[in-house]
Amino acid sequence: MAASRLIEISPVTRVEGHGKVTIHLDENNNVDEARLHIVEFRGFERFIRGRLLWEVPVIVQRLCGICPVSHHLAAAKAMDQIVGVDVLPPTAEKMRRLMHYGQVMQSHVLHFFHLAAPDLLFGFGSDFAKRNIFEVIRQNPELGLRAVLMRKFGQEIIEATAGKKIHGTGAIPGGINRNLDIATRDRFLSQVDQMLEWSQGALAIARGYVEDHRALVDSFGSFPSNHMSIVREDGALDLYHGKMRALTPDGAPIFDMLNYNDYHKHIVEDVRSWSYMKFPFIKELGPETGWYRVGPLARMNTADFIDTPLANEAHGALKAYSGGKLNHSTLANHWARMIEVVHCVEKIRELLHDPDLQGTDLRAVGERRHEGVGVIEAPRGNLIHHYKVDENDQVTYCNLIVSTTHNNEGMNRAVKDVAITHLSGQPKITEGMLNHIEVAIRAYDPCLSCATHALGQMPLQVEIYDAGDRLVDRAGQCL
Repeated sequence: MAASRLIEISPVTRVEGHGKVTIHLDENNNVDEARLHIVEFRGFERFIRGRLLWEVPVIVQRLCGICPVSHHLAAAKAMDQIVGVDVLPPTAEKMRRLMHYGQVMQSHVLHFFHLAAPDLLFGFGSDFAKRNIFEVIRQNPELGLRAVLMRKFGQEIIEATAGKKIHGTGAIPGGINRNLDIATRDRFLSQVDQMLEWSQGALAIARGYVEDHRALVDSFGSFPSNHMSIVREDGALDLYHGKMRALTPDGAPIFDMLNYNDYHKHIVEDVRSWSYMKFPFIKELGPETGWYRVGPLARMNTADFIDTPLANEAHGALKAYSGGKLNHSTLANHWARMIEVVHCVEKIRELLHDPDLQGTDLRAVGERRHEGVGVIEAPRGNLIHHYKVDENDQVTYCNLIVSTTHNNEGMNRAVKDVAITHLSGQPKITEGMLNHIEVAIRAYDPCLSCATHALGQMPLQVEIYDAGDRLVDRAGQCL
């Protein structure tokens, strides 16, 4: 029997949640198959059943310690429909939006500076002991300080609108349970211009990396794909609410202005035996060509424009980079992510000047329904929450399609593409080569189980087995 090898990266590091990568090499050390496996089973869709509808927005955010606000708001939007509310009071709508912009901002800043920057600043194959946020801070103390303070600002926005920085209770079915007092508003206003300046600096770093490394960016785990997000009715980027738009790799519409309550008529979830994460695809196209990507770059591709001036100018520059066509470069997600940070800070500043935030009409009521769908653009992409409840207000059905699930096929293709390029034919596989695969995964900023991100030492161990399943080599270290 010809010798073959299996390389396993477990766990994938500097991402939220836990997963592993397996790489199968043939007798010539060429990559035969590479897969991203999600090895945790969370079960939220099952154990949320039987809970009261009022509890759902608080419970489901326990899926994640990094993006709980996204789950909190998506669930609240679904429960709005169930309690019969289609239009929130202005104060409730704007407080939720403020919460969401703070969430997207802080999550993007965390990812870019803490998780991705070590690769971008020091190189994908650099010494693993150097690729961490502490080395970023040591070599760029001013940049490190800005990263910490920008994330702090976003978290404090969340605290002011949700009650806590993590797992708050601000959004309730039909509205919100608090407004923003003048003193807190003024404190944020005293900081927001500085945040905008720093956000533009971060955007310049991300854009500069893409433009300065064009050959790498355009080839690294990149391939044509469909893209999907929600957009405003006039085609503008809207992270909180909108209708669904999906485009082919050439930019042609697959569906447009789709009411997200009908998502299940167009999106099908496939399953595969080697992962707990599903593989969604667009029903009209089928599983082979119907898979798609979501997230910051997908939103830049699907949006016609951005309704804040600085972000819209940056959006135009990103469009010009790809000649007005859709951008399919996986690493360009970093540029898109920083455009959204600028947009979020611009929207936060705009909202802080809105007197509706001090309003007292916080909640609406309507005619009771038994089903609701909430969709939001989470930091990592489109997030769908779908619930049914009975006459006793107890949940009988729950379906969640999280952003990373939408991106599952794209991430797997990126893993295989990078593995073939950087591992095939190599007589010895180094840690730096393997990190290239992790870089491709990190570009999607995946929340692999929508679970709390672990800080501290994350072991990366690679084991190589021969065709007889005998261990022939092992390497490991703590990152």
